[in-house]
Amino acid sequence: MNIEQDFRALTGFTPLAWQARLYREHFADGSLPSAVDVPTGLGKTSVMALWLIARARGVKLPRRLVYIVDRRAVVDQATDEAVRLRKALEGEAAHLKALLKLDRKLPISTLRGQFQDNREWREDPAAPAIIVGTVDMIGSRLLFEGYGVSRKMRPYQAGLLGADALVVLDEAHLVPPFQHLLRAIEQEAPKWAEDGASKVVPPFRLLPLSATQCETAGDSSPPFRLETGDWEKDEKARDRLTASKRLRFEKLAEKDANEQLAREAWRLASENGAKRVIVFCNKRSKHKNEKDEFGDGPTAQGVVEELEKRAKPAPGAKEPKADIEMLVGARRQRERDRVAAWLRDKGFVGERAALTRPAFLVATSAGEVGVDIDADHMVADLAPWERMVQRLGRVNRRGEGDADVMVFLSKPVVKKEDAPTPAEERALLAFAAKTALERLPKGRDGGDSFDASPGALRALAGDPAAKGDIERATTPEPLRPALNRALVEAWSMTSLEQHTGRPEVAPWLRGWVDEQSQTVLVWRAHLPVRESVSNWPRTKAEQREIEDFFEAAPPHESEKLETETYHVVEWLQARATALLKGAPVAADAAQDDDVVEACAGAPDDADDATAKPSATPLGRNDIAAIVLTSAGDFARAYKLRDLSGEKKEKDELERSLRGKTLILHARFGGLAKDGLLDEKWIDPPATADANEDWSLATEVRIRRLHEQPGREADWRHEGDFVVRREPDGQPSEWLSVDHYHDAVRAEDARALAKTAQTLEQHESWAEQRAEVIAEALSLQDDAKQALLLAARLHDEGKRATRWQRAFKAARDARTFNLTGPLAKTCGPIDHAILDGYRHEFGSLPYVEKHSRFGALGEEWRDLVLHLVAAHHGQARPAIETKGCEDAPPSALEGRAREVALRFARLQKRWGPWGLAWWEALLRAADQQASRALEDAAANKEAR
Repeated sequence: MNIEQDFRALTGFTPLAWQARLYREHFADGSLPSAVDVPTGLGKTSVMALWLIARARGVKLPRRLVYIVDRRAVVDQATDEAVRLRKALEGEAAHLKALLKLDRKLPISTLRGQFQDNREWREDPAAPAIIVGTVDMIGSRLLFEGYGVSRKMRPYQAGLLGADALVVLDEAHLVPPFQHLLRAIEQEAPKWAEDGASKVVPPFRLLPLSATQCETAGDSSPPFRLETGDWEKDEKARDRLTASKRLRFEKLAEKDANEQLAREAWRLASENGAKRVIVFCNKRSKHKNEKDEFGDGPTAQGVVEELEKRAKPAPGAKEPKADIEMLVGARRQRERDRVAAWLRDKGFVGERAALTRPAFLVATSAGEVGVDIDADHMVADLAPWERMVQRLGRVNRRGEGDADVMVFLSKPVVKKEDAPTPAEERALLAFAAKTALERLPKGRDGGDSFDASPGALRALAGDPAAKGDIERATTPEPLRPALNRALVEAWSMTSLEQHTGRPEVAPWLRGWVDEQSQTVLVWRAHLPVRESVSNWPRTKAEQREIEDFFEAAPPHESEKLETETYHVVEWLQARATALLKGAPVAADAAQDDDVVEACAGAPDDADDATAKPSATPLGRNDIAAIVLTSAGDFARAYKLRDLSGEKKEKDELERSLRGKTLILHARFGGLAKDGLLDEKWIDPPATADANEDWSLATEVRIRRLHEQPGREADWRHEGDFVVRREPDGQPSEWLSVDHYHDAVRAEDARALAKTAQTLEQHESWAEQRAEVIAEALSLQDDAKQALLLAARLHDEGKRATRWQRAFKAARDARTFNLTGPLAKTCGPIDHAILDGYRHEFGSLPYVEKHSRFGALGEEWRDLVLHLVAAHHGQARPAIETKGCEDAPPSALEGRAREVALRFARLQKRWGPWGLAWWEALLRAADQQASRALEDAAANKEAR
């Protein structure tokens, strides 16, 4: 089959001329262009299909495609494209699946949203996979600093993202520092490894996508761009390039700007039948501290309020006159997912059925970057050039309509022209976009309109006479730090909690920008708090218990709300003050239908306008929140009384929450039904740990129990947190964490299973899985033998009596009639007996004595020892010697010292990402063997 037939089988569409040309000139032989620069609306996401076809046809392109979208709200739309490809591989494109040698469905994972890190992309490093995420989620993982990822898992993920990965950066012009970072990794990282390593470790590749015709310094070749034949012979491309978009400017009212935009949007949506209108605003709300980048302009919330006034049902009617939704940041992901469903239902995304009443989408920058948001008309305030291009791409994308675009603006007021403030500079930058856009051709209807079609914008961007105006209207690239090996090596030392040479990675992702600090909020019905214990937690051991709990039950992306720290602090103090007063406070609207049962107090009637306070409100001395670092480490706990105070306490609170995750008790409330913060909202929000359907979606279940539960077919127990003890010290109540099937989170819990397994059998299975991976990657014999030996001996340290006792091996050996030391038990783990013992460290003497080990060359012996020591995320460079009893303390210290020195040698040999890639291969084989045990147990139960 040719490219046209393969593309049609995968996507259901004939490729546009430029898509077929991109494949033939570049993807067919693996010679990717420096960038793909194509106007918005012409299907740049087709690179997913082109990559998949090329991989199926044997082209040497990376196995993992990492698609990055710089807006959290639209990650799932890119995922939808991947899901369509996966479905096609099971049907019309089955011949491509056979060529890919996929024995299961194409793995798809998102590092945010619907498919949030479902581990599919990590299961088999030799299989093709698609990963979708944001700049921050992908970039932090790539630099060994994964936001929300434990230090144990960071090298695993960095290794799979930094090797054998094609990173597609969508709308690359919006994040130039990140594009520079990715290009530096592509070009410089191979130089950080010794000769020969690059022949073993598959390369990292970058493909930026853009719609602004910008070239980046350092690119080896010009971008791939449209040619005349790409639209002259292609009617669909021609229709989209010439899509009618009449752009007009109008002065923004000094007062009632929200009403002005709402009035214009209502007019456009109501004339000639019901229409879809998107309204863009630079600001989300009228919050007094919100960064005022563009003057006292309209706000998204203000426009929504004005539209809602017009949409009130007519007398005697039940339904509103219009449908209205808001697409902004600072909203919990669960509610953001509902917005995505609304977009599909109203035809802003996907199929476009006729509307029975107008539909309005009011958005901030969260709606500027999307795969397929498409409105009939647009109303907006003015933004810089690159953002205006993005906004114009969200209206009449397919060229099937006749769009009106109304942009409201006011001339910025600058108090000192020779020294404008940063806010004034940003306002001037946006105003300069008007001058650039007025260079567009006049609209076909004459008058004061301009032709803002993609073709006209493309021609303007290529016009030398317009270059100066466009540059003056484009946001300057922020200053950015350079990437060097010393920095990456410091980040890669993930087993060190502190490292003086390890800075925050944010400037490498976005440059040095004047952005407000962010805080992530998560509501839970169950917090790991020990009752009847004052000043909890009191000791490092108790803090470790909290960290273990959140490693087993980490915040899921659907639970998170991320917003400015100053906003969080003001909301926290206002909400805490209201709770401490104990006075009923009216809610703006009814609480959601799925309020958790564990947090009683929701209104019985979902339409009741006055929410009643919770039946069991938080007390002054109750723990209301727990603060975690980005690595999941415990930072501190707050009682309710701690969250209300004077200015100095407010400043301290803000400092303590910058860049942190705040886990709030559900009874703290303050989350409105639309997923936005509201200090007046009393009732507990729905939470993932107390909503059965939501728990199933996150694959984590947390229950408060008074007795040990029996085994369940679908759930796997991972750990307990004791919240209450009897006077004699025996647990009487605890939080139990279960994971659905094999969705285990904590590294130590990977030794727990529904059935026991001997060490011999587990290591044999792991070696078999490693061999399959090695064969698929075409590893040469020495490299293959090193990986197989590491898999065969990686758990030898579990022979230790301490480990067998801590994991209840003797009991399970009797239960399952097994002989010999066990590698997998039913648990639970007795951490007091384990006493910090790392079985990886205890495995090293067994490896060195093995006959197969001596047959390897020195450099491969070094690698085997490191892989064994690092297969649970340790040994980078440090590993704990505590609890190990196979040698005197001095010898153990010497062994640990050699572990660290070996790490340094191998970093030099393989480079930071190359060594992490090797570790990922062994960890994947180990986890595949563990899943095989789970599958065998499940099949036995089924029989």
